[in-house]
Amino acid sequence: MYFVSSNDNKFREIMELLSSYSPVSLSLKYKKMKLREIQSNSLEEVAKMKAYEAYELTRDKVIVEDDGLFIESLNDFPGVYSSFVFDTLGNKGILDLLKDKKNRKASFKSVIALHDGKKVLTFTGKITGQISEVIFESGWGYDPIFIPENTDIPFGQMDLNLKNKYSHRRIALQEFLIWYNNNNNNNNNNNPNREK
Repeated sequence: MYFVSSNDNKFREIMELLSSYSPVSLSLKYKKMKLREIQSNSLEEVAKMKAYEAYELTRDKVIVEDDGLFIESLNDFPGVYSSFVFDTLGNKGILDLLKDKKNRKASFKSVIALHDGKKVLTFTGKITGQISEVIFESGWGYDPIFIPENTDIPFGQMDLNLKNKYSHRRIALQEFLIWYNNNNNNNNNNNPNREK
């Protein structure tokens, strides 16, 4: 099975997470590839279309991951457009949009989509937190400005082990692994609600 993404950091986090789950008989290889992002208001739809494209390109079982930062006082912006907004505005642009806002609540959502050759399934993880008032030095993407709930430091200041403890990606991966273990170790298709 391939993990298809143009983001090396995502693969590194996924592999670190996988190493902490035992027993998981999943052999995951990395295929670095830029996938198209459709215009949609749904992270699930974006991830599903990426999974379709990744499968067509690899002709093998694939998982992809898409995520978004949803800021409450900005009407959930940047949301599904998080990647584009980061490339155009960056973290400084986000802090500029929030400079007069008292409410800095935000959530991070991750969707993992699997294409197994026959169907596409999605698995979701979500966490809440807030946007910092300054940009911290370490981390990638929005990690330097997102502070998860029950912590006082942003993702960017955490080592990978600590970040994965709070991560939205961890929750989505956990959901995927529960399905994977049930359906590959027991040949038990007992989760029909996950089919999309």
